[in-house]
Formats: sequence, C-alpha cells, structure tokens
Amino acid sequence: MEIISPIFLFLSISFNYMVPKACIQCVKSDPRSQLANKVGIAAIIITCISNKAVTLESNMTVLASSVHDKDLKLVLQDCQKELSDAKTNLTTAIDRLKNKDYDQTNYLVNLALQKEFDCKNNVGDLQYTLHTTVLNDMTLYEELSEAAMRIIDRFL
Repeated sequence: MEIISPIFLFLSISFNYMVPKACIQCVKSDPRSQLANKVGIAAIIITCISNKAVTLESNMTVLASSVHDKDLKLVLQDCQKELSDAKTNLTTAIDRLKNKDYDQTNYLVNLALQKEFDCKNNVGDLQYTLHTTVLNDMTLYEELSEAAMRIIDRFL
C-alpha cells in the first residue's frame, strides 16, 4: 500500500488532481518540504522559479556575448536585465507571502512571469530561435509560475 504524502495531497487538491510534474519535482527537491505547510510549499515553488530566473539570466548573458547581430545582442541584454528584475520580484514575493499579503505575492509572481514572456516574445520577434535547453527552462519557469499563482489563489 502506497502512502500519499501530505505535500502531494495538497498539490493534488490545489490542481484538481493535475499536478504539473515540474511542481512535484521542485517541491520534492527541497528538504524543507517534509515539514512545510501550504505557505511553505508556495515559498518553495517561488524559490524554484527564482532559481530558474537566475539560470535564464545567465543563459541570456552568455548568448548576448556570443551573438554578432546588434539588435539581437540588445534584446538578449534586455532579457538578462528583465530576468534579474524578475528574481528581485520573486524574492520580494516570498517576503510578501510570509507576511500573508497574498494579493501582492501573486502580483509579483505574475510580474516576474510577464518579464519572461516579454523576453521570449522579443527574441522571437527577431526570428531567433533559442536553444532547446533555454526554451525548456522557460517552459518550466512558466509552469512553476502558474502553479505558484494557483496555489496562492487558494489562500485568498
């Protein structure tokens, strides 16, 4: 008989039994998850998003230094700055979450998500295709952001 962890049960209820795989992996990878309440789980997911923002920011820096097209270089440099700002927003979101300011938490997570969307769209507008690993990281960033916002919506 398999024992269902309280974390999986909470996430299942939050997502109507459709828990994104990335969300489960994120939560399981953090040792704090074993004792986390719902706010702790949301904080863990936001931390995972923040970590993805750091990875994407680094990727944009490397890409910007290796391209020769001036327009693309500027867009990638802008992406790097926006993802850095997104990380700041996510750090603040965790503080707001711990202070039970759930509307502001969701606003900041959404703002960080919008910065990633803008980056992806601006790069796409130049007909540049990002490497598959970068696109996969962006997809995870988006999935985790949506997951965090859905969980936080349950607190309201």
